[in-house]
Amino acid sequence: MTAAQARKQLIAVMRRTLVLGLNTGTAGNASLRAGRDFLVTPSGVSYGRMTPGDIVTVTTTGETRGKRKPSSEWCLHAAILAARPEFSAVLHTHAPHVAALSTLRKGIPAFHYMVAVAGGADIRCAPYATFGTKKLADNAVTALAGRSACLLANHGMIACGRSLDEALDLALEVENLTRQYLLALAAGAPRNLSATEMARVLKKFTTYKS
Repeated sequence: MTAAQARKQLIAVMRRTLVLGLNTGTAGNASLRAGRDFLVTPSGVSYGRMTPGDIVTVTTTGETRGKRKPSSEWCLHAAILAARPEFSAVLHTHAPHVAALSTLRKGIPAFHYMVAVAGGADIRCAPYATFGTKKLADNAVTALAGRSACLLANHGMIACGRSLDEALDLALEVENLTRQYLLALAAGAPRNLSATEMARVLKKFTTYKS
């Protein structure tokens, strides 16, 4: 993929988050590896008006290159990409059901087998920290250990993938699972799957996802 294509992909995926209800306004951000550096969406620019020239490059030393300021969460993306070399894309959204559950500072337990889509028997919620801080980045990296997605307390979610499309698909699944979990909580006390069953599901997920 060329740098120009990568920039266009970042804009396209953020526009899709608006259409899919995962973000509103200028909320959320995304990044994509570009060699040793990474590209990240800019701060405070409408996705409808964003152009490839607005995308910012962040180097391994934290230097930014571009005509715009990078997303306020650029250090969050930097920390995740540095800690998880298997991921090429990081997507951050303020999806409504995820954001609602995150205010309870609860993750998503094994109430449904599809929780395994994020790589483990649950989807954790990272402790609260002010947006744009190293503390938030550190908390997210910890919550993502062994996982490809996590919630951010009183904030939203992170979804990672080998591509932006993969990260977006995961973000949609996490938002759907969160909606289902909130519905279950409203109806009563969900019965979670056992650790043994989730281990079985995770093994099946290595070759099959549907």
